[in-house]
Amino acid sequence: MQILTISSARRNLAAWLKRALKGEDIGVLIDGAIVAFRPVREYSEDYALQKYGVTEEKLGHFVKKVNQKLDADRKSGRLKPFVGKLRRN
Repeated sequence: MQILTISSARRNLAAWLKRALKGEDIGVLIDGAIVAFRPVREYSEDYALQKYGVTEEKLGHFVKKVNQKLDADRKSGRLKPFVGKLRRN
């Protein structure tokens, strides 16, 4: 593992992060402990919880309410399918 001081990590942070993305073990020493740079994947299954603190139960309730509203809007004619063409910019 390549262990850096905060100052040396700060000077060339982008390069150190890119090396970590390629699989190198990079760490920064702070208060006697090493904090590692590692890639992290964010999964869609826990996105609402991680980003907004929404539990699975609350998210399910929200999805149910939105689907009910969409169904009601379709039935009343307020929501219609798009039949035009999409343009690429």
